Amino acid sequence: MASGAAARALGARRRVRVEHPAAARTRSAEDWWWDRLAPSGSGYHLLQSDSMLLVLPGPGPARPRSQRRAARRAQRLRSPGSRTAEAKPRTTPAPTPLQEPDPGWGDRVPLEILLQIFGLLVAADGPIPFLGRAARVCRRWNEAASQPALWHTLTLSPPLAGRPAKSGAKAEKKLLSSLEWLMPNRLSQLRRLTLIHWKFQIHPVLKLVSESCPWLTFLKLSDCHGVTPDALIMLAKACPQLHSLDIQHSMVESTAVVSFLEEAGSRMRKLWLTYNSQTTAILGALLGSCCPQLQVLEVLRLLNLMWLPKPSRRAMTPGPGFPSLEELCLASSTCNFVSNEVLGRLLHGSPHLRLLDLRGCARITPAGLHDLPCQELEQLHLGLYGMSDRLTLAKEGSPLLTQKWCHSLRELDLSGQGFSEKDLEQALAVFSGTPGGSHLALCSLNLRGTQVTPGTVSSVINSCPGLLHLNLESCRCLPRGLKRAYRGPEEVQWCLEQLLTTLPYPS
Repeated sequence: MASGAAARALGARRRVRVEHPAAARTRSAEDWWWDRLAPSGSGYHLLQSDSMLLVLPGPGPARPRSQRRAARRAQRLRSPGSRTAEAKPRTTPAPTPLQEPDPGWGDRVPLEILLQIFGLLVAADGPIPFLGRAARVCRRWNEAASQPALWHTLTLSPPLAGRPAKSGAKAEKKLLSSLEWLMPNRLSQLRRLTLIHWKFQIHPVLKLVSESCPWLTFLKLSDCHGVTPDALIMLAKACPQLHSLDIQHSMVESTAVVSFLEEAGSRMRKLWLTYNSQTTAILGALLGSCCPQLQVLEVLRLLNLMWLPKPSRRAMTPGPGFPSLEELCLASSTCNFVSNEVLGRLLHGSPHLRLLDLRGCARITPAGLHDLPCQELEQLHLGLYGMSDRLTLAKEGSPLLTQKWCHSLRELDLSGQGFSEKDLEQALAVFSGTPGGSHLALCSLNLRGTQVTPGTVSSVINSCPGLLHLNLESCRCLPRGLKRAYRGPEEVQWCLEQLLTTLPYPS
């Protein structure tokens, strides 16, 4: 009796051990998570993508768990070593066809929405490397990232800039091979292009641009060598909408720039030249009649220009001027030779000038500025930084500037100028000459290193409530503790309070 009971118990344990693994196989980990995260009747459903599992509210598509279970059960029945197949050799119904896997939420987003999202990212960080990485996510993202409309702004720089010449040439050649495919396939609608640190392959790159980018409007060359006149002329002919050229610290021949201006001058609106050793010929062409078609030029910046005037016995014929010019910048970190005559020849036909930056131009006098035809100047920069001690500066004439443009000036920079205390007092008193606050345009005033007095400064602050920036550094006539820059209306008002406490009471 005892031995029979023991045998029955052992058989029961064996049956339990045999049945438990089979029951575990019928319930997979995916089914367990499905019931745990979104059970039936909970009001949620699961959405499976390539790398994530989303729990979303609302009814979802039919869960394919029953089809997966049916497929696994049919596979066990068809296996030759299955006990069920040996015990019950009967035919089973054909399993229902499996549903295709869900491609994920990336393919469900409309292409128009993806283009808008990608456009915001490109506007913030540029097309590279984001669009290249997004194209590898899925087919829909690849289709969106391949739209030429997203590739409208591009900056190209060899990755090994600053390395030895051999490595730099190899890096540029490798990048050029990639551009041979990228230009016609992605950059057909390119609008703005910046090339930085190209030393060896700049001509082939400009040739590719001229062949594949007819909508180019802005070109910037920074620290590039070997730009020839043929390359710029070819670019001007192939890109009829190119209207802005920016050359910074690049070895570009003056003949190349002049030839480019002669070809594309009728549509040029912005021209920047910085640290160009050939600025003499370029400025001479602008002053003369070599570029008469620059009628729509709006911005002209010749920064740190190196111009040495050549004496001539015959009178120079003035050019047609720039009637559309709104911004002229001749700023330099060192003293240059730009005089009143040169400035007058440049601006004799520019009545709409808004910004005039002459920092470092120590030969320009207030009388020469007063003769300019522009009447609505908003920004005037005449600062002399680190050079006023070695020059003989004008002691008077500043009232000529404020009397002419006090109604429109928003920014005035007189840093380092040698005007006397009385002259500055007369010039700045113009802003408080008319009661009622009619001169509220002034918002930035730089008097660094001048002989301005406390009374003059307090009068200007009282008369210009919109003043947001005031620089009083190194002003010898001001008390200690107040010789600094003030930014914001709170700091400017604090300066006024301190100045009023130091002023003597009237007798």
